[in-house]
Amino acid sequence: MNDSWHDLVDLPDPNDHNAVVKAFAANPAFRAAEWSELTCEDNPFRRPVRPDDLGWLDYGVPMRAENALKLSGLLGHRMLRNVYDLDQLLLPPQEDPAVTRDRDAYYSTRSRVLAQLARPVLERHLFTHLEQQRPEPGRPTLDALRARVLEQYDRRSAEPGAAFAAARAARGRREAGTFLLLQYGAFEPAAAAALATAALGEFTLAHPGLRTALLSHHQRWVQDADRYAALLAAAELRPAPAAYWQLSLNSSFARGNHLHHLALDRRRPAAFLGALLFHLLDTAATREPYAQTLQDTLGTRPGYFEELRTVTRQELGELVDTLLAPLCARYGPTVIEQAETGLADAARLAGQWDEDLAAQLTWADSIEQHQRTAERIQQHIDDQGLEIDLDTFVESWEVTSTTHVHDEHRLVVIESGQMHFWNNVTHKIELNAGDKLLIPLSRLHGSTVLSGECTYHQPIIPDAMFRQFS
Repeated sequence: MNDSWHDLVDLPDPNDHNAVVKAFAANPAFRAAEWSELTCEDNPFRRPVRPDDLGWLDYGVPMRAENALKLSGLLGHRMLRNVYDLDQLLLPPQEDPAVTRDRDAYYSTRSRVLAQLARPVLERHLFTHLEQQRPEPGRPTLDALRARVLEQYDRRSAEPGAAFAAARAARGRREAGTFLLLQYGAFEPAAAAALATAALGEFTLAHPGLRTALLSHHQRWVQDADRYAALLAAAELRPAPAAYWQLSLNSSFARGNHLHHLALDRRRPAAFLGALLFHLLDTAATREPYAQTLQDTLGTRPGYFEELRTVTRQELGELVDTLLAPLCARYGPTVIEQAETGLADAARLAGQWDEDLAAQLTWADSIEQHQRTAERIQQHIDDQGLEIDLDTFVESWEVTSTTHVHDEHRLVVIESGQMHFWNNVTHKIELNAGDKLLIPLSRLHGSTVLSGECTYHQPIIPDAMFRQFS
């Protein structure tokens, strides 16, 4: 590792937002993945970001809502999770030279300074779009807020989401259940860490019971640690920080990052409390769907969800008063307005997660179908003599593509050589000369070259053509 990473020379201009993001992503611990790093159970500091792609992404402007699941969102949320996790103590299960190098780079002074420069840039890029999608504010009263919280609970309980249905409908049920657990592990521990962060501070005079309320909910996570480890073990996974980093969806990162973002925004504490209320109601409403889906896909009834302590509908209503009434008494209706934004934004991100995960599960379960569709699309292009934009790659043995998404529909067409293609920890898909695969936009995937050299093309498929053949 370059020793210069430990000093503060040549810091980027704080006003050059893209330079700041690139400088933070240049941390050696965030370098592109190697062939053996699909998972990193023993190194919590090894977090591939895919920094080479930052050269053509613009973090100087807010991301539009329709682009939330595209590449700048994925890489942005990876970097933002790294920013937030810098304030946590991460201990590897064992020490070795590679872990030591990555730990020293991750926690270095330069890394921490760049993280603080990058954080507002990334938060602005990733979360501004939420402001444009909030419902019209209602009456700023505790009663009105309580009614909206209970309405959300009832809705989530009645309609837990498409992702659970997609997992249960999958032919590869174990693969689907495993991927569902990977996504849970990408945001639930982050939510617990954000909750602990929010409990820090000195606010006894303003709200004597708030710290106790926050820490009591965090303590539930602590007490469930053994059952959580057993839950992951049912899918041959481990509860190691960032172990399955490359298989975490953009939307899974976003749910945890949003809670961190609000927990650290000390100007609007009630916004975090609104988001926390959604997290607690969502946990209660989805406990049984998780348990049933994992029983159907992994073949065992998970004790973690069976014994998970969640709030009842009545307790949820009471919690609105516990968390917010003292603040309302002191600061007025602004508290309710903040809580409503946190609640609405958390609900929006959970809905986006559900759609994203359902689409990923459905695509991953139908790779053969997408291979056949790719053949039909390529034949159509050839028969019609169409000129299609494409990228061509010539890569050597063991060259690895860190998991990523594309901002458009693409084919993968292998001209020569062989590669492994993956979208889960459960298995890899072998692609040989002549093979083709359709990758819809925003679908997470990576690859490793198996042959001495592999030449492949990626034709970019217009949306109208994609819809014609899908």
